[in-house]
Amino acid sequence: MDYGAEAIRRHRESRGKVSIASKMTVETLDDLSIAYTPGVASVCMAIHADPAESYNLTNRGNTIAVVTDGSAVLGLGNIGAAAAMPVMEGKSILFKALGGVDAYPICVASQDSETIINTVRAIAPSLGGVNLEDIAAPKCFDIEAALQDLGIPVFHDDQHGTAIAVLAAVINSLAVTGRKIEDSTFVFAGAGAGGIASAKLLLDFGATNIILVDSVGIIHRGRTDLTPIKQSMLDITNPENRTGGIAEAMRGADVFIGLAVADMVTPQMVSSMAKDSIVFAMANPVPEIMPTWPRPPVPQWWGRAAATSAIRSTTAWSSPACSGGLSMPRPPA
Repeated sequence: MDYGAEAIRRHRESRGKVSIASKMTVETLDDLSIAYTPGVASVCMAIHADPAESYNLTNRGNTIAVVTDGSAVLGLGNIGAAAAMPVMEGKSILFKALGGVDAYPICVASQDSETIINTVRAIAPSLGGVNLEDIAAPKCFDIEAALQDLGIPVFHDDQHGTAIAVLAAVINSLAVTGRKIEDSTFVFAGAGAGGIASAKLLLDFGATNIILVDSVGIIHRGRTDLTPIKQSMLDITNPENRTGGIAEAMRGADVFIGLAVADMVTPQMVSSMAKDSIVFAMANPVPEIMPTWPRPPVPQWWGRAAATSAIRSTTAWSSPACSGGLSMPRPPA
């Protein structure tokens, strides 16, 4: 199937993917007087007296904003706020379908960090949570950190959703190949939001030897061009201080985790890895290496939803475990 052509047809036919449905019927004058004026005034004053009641008297507790500036959309790059809308709508319907949470796309027409932060702060009283999405590194780290005092969950999917999915896949693949996480060498292609968050989670889980590779090469202690977030990884990654590029990093490695760009890995690089190596090629929409070359029957995964074996952060951020808890009763303040 030509997914692109079919997607255009379906989106044009339905004019997007999300809509708002009423929880109350408004068929009589009494219905109107309860849902709106005059009855709604009593609801407003109840929340005014106790702001926590907004979680009981409105849909706030089950509402998420999917916020982007369109600066790092899928593998498409900086396509802007308007062009990012179809992806944000897609995220929203998956929150609803998989987690039962009402999510709304908010595409901000600014790529200034302070503007994004202030926008989210301004709409926070309407929300039970915030999903930051497709915001370029390194500002995505600063934006998420600045919003942690909102009093509601603020979750950056490209960091934490990716990391959760990667960790789950790593745990299973290590078991299949008889490896221990503390004895395995991991190579990350891509040191952006997903790569750094995934590396940190693997370290928390027991990994001891992780090599990060960005567009310049291996991140090592001799580099003078590193951003602050990459500098912060120097003390906890690359214990042997290896240098070079992706080919040098992959030589002898047990696990390759690709969160970078298309076609950057060759069959020769994979062949240089350890016996029964594990390959996660997750660049989206086109992975670092396609599953079209002869390969041994070991764990190999791709980031495309259409792939037979796919790793998607979708399985993490939209699951009831991560998002469904928003609608649970909140304890008294």
